[in-house]
Amino acid sequence: MKTVVSASERVFRLYQSHCVSPTLDTLFNFLNATHSLNDKLGKARLGGFFDIQEFIALKALRNLFHHQEELVNELRIIPVQDLPSIITDLMYLCLVPTSLVEKAISTIPKKYRNNEEVVIRSVLGWYGEVVNINPCIFNFMVKVFEYLESKGVELTGKEYLNFASSYEFEAKNGHSHYITGAINCHAGNVEDVLKKVFESVHNKA
Repeated sequence: MKTVVSASERVFRLYQSHCVSPTLDTLFNFLNATHSLNDKLGKARLGGFFDIQEFIALKALRNLFHHQEELVNELRIIPVQDLPSIITDLMYLCLVPTSLVEKAISTIPKKYRNNEEVVIRSVLGWYGEVVNINPCIFNFMVKVFEYLESKGVELTGKEYLNFASSYEFEAKNGHSHYITGAINCHAGNVEDVLKKVFESVHNKA
């Protein structure tokens, strides 16, 4: 159990870093940490996250980036405040080329894909040539929190306690713990706007 606690604390710590000041490093470190935690849950006979569709999607992306590290450079993390034409419910967009997401999904074992591919796709934000994965990360962490609670894993890290406090506030005030991640535009087509934003940032990189 000690290794599960340590791995869980690390996931919440890296998640908070990704929320507060996201970079490609915070994202990749977070994905690696969730992969490691899932392994440790299995070894401790506490199950794992394979019933969580967000995890399957994120694990597929993590595996793709892990084995083809250069592809990480195709991701773009963009503050919403830099996009006055965009309205959404998170502070950052984490955009991945649709072609890479399709490639990642194609690597998911058939036992998870045959009947669940539509659900796996539904946890991601598809916008033409780019996919926003940040809502998937957010909703996955809610399910991680609930899963660890259900297994009696007791955590004390400040990042976990911050998350638990927010969760409790939402519960007391009748708010959903999950987000839609929907993106709307003041003007124009969302897909066109995100394509132009992605290409602009990509050309500057």
